[in-house]
Amino acid sequence: MLILFAILFGGIFSGRLLRRYPLRALGRILTIDIWLLLLVLGLEVGGNERIIAGAASLGIQALLLCCGAVAGSIAAARLLWRFIGGTTPYAARNNEPAQSTWTVLRGSLTIVGFFACGAVIGAAGFGVAGKDLSEASTGLLYLLMFCVGISLGHDTTLVTRIRALDRRMILLPLCTIAGTLAGSAAIALILPTVGLTDALAIGSGLGYYSLSSIFINELRTAELGAVALLCNVLRELFTLLAAPYVARRFGPLAAISSGGATTFDTTLPVLTRSAGAQYAVVAIFHGCATDFSVPFLVTLFCTI
Repeated sequence: MLILFAILFGGIFSGRLLRRYPLRALGRILTIDIWLLLLVLGLEVGGNERIIAGAASLGIQALLLCCGAVAGSIAAARLLWRFIGGTTPYAARNNEPAQSTWTVLRGSLTIVGFFACGAVIGAAGFGVAGKDLSEASTGLLYLLMFCVGISLGHDTTLVTRIRALDRRMILLPLCTIAGTLAGSAAIALILPTVGLTDALAIGSGLGYYSLSSIFINELRTAELGAVALLCNVLRELFTLLAAPYVARRFGPLAAISSGGATTFDTTLPVLTRSAGAQYAVVAIFHGCATDFSVPFLVTLFCTI
């Protein structure tokens, strides 16, 4: 995490130095980097034999738990947004033109396409070694964070907009955790194949699929670890796909909350575009706080 912080602030510093120059290619670089990250993620998922073997039964459980976790976090974040007096659509607040439905849909379909392509290639056995995938994913993530930093540092109005944010937004990570656990518990009541503590452990991954699935695999069962992996991958994908709609319909905090622990890294560029650049600092804080809570919450519910 310290490396990511260093890269992010290095990008911000570089963006400040480049304020006099139009960075027209930066948005395209960010978009391509996100596509490549989703391709690599698809390769990792498709190459995971546990997931492929139990895709049907485990996938349904993961999808339901993901829906519960995301719905709960969005509802809790929406309540916080109303509590601090947020009512105006994000585009109007930021004087930004609202994106058309087709523009949002086209971007979402492209993301799904890259992930699906990677999953098919990985499942067919044409993927590269796990170590190479990990190195590629890390490199792409570093590039992503550096570009996000440049875009933030290049924005001359960002500091003013950040100062205008309500300090009560610091409560967002707590809302995300509470909403996620409530939604996961609700799904456990209608899903007899998953116990309450198992559902809470899976929801506690908060999108951090690699760490949470490893913990659950070690402390519970391999099958439950696979469900956790799928559930949290789906949560990340949902945020990448639906952040523009969620921000428009439920407010910027809801879009951030849906991403859980991923809002510090992989979903940060999408959230910055969807909610507004001034919410980048909220997303970073939210991602760090929820990220820190994952190992403690997952271990807690796995050992109850």
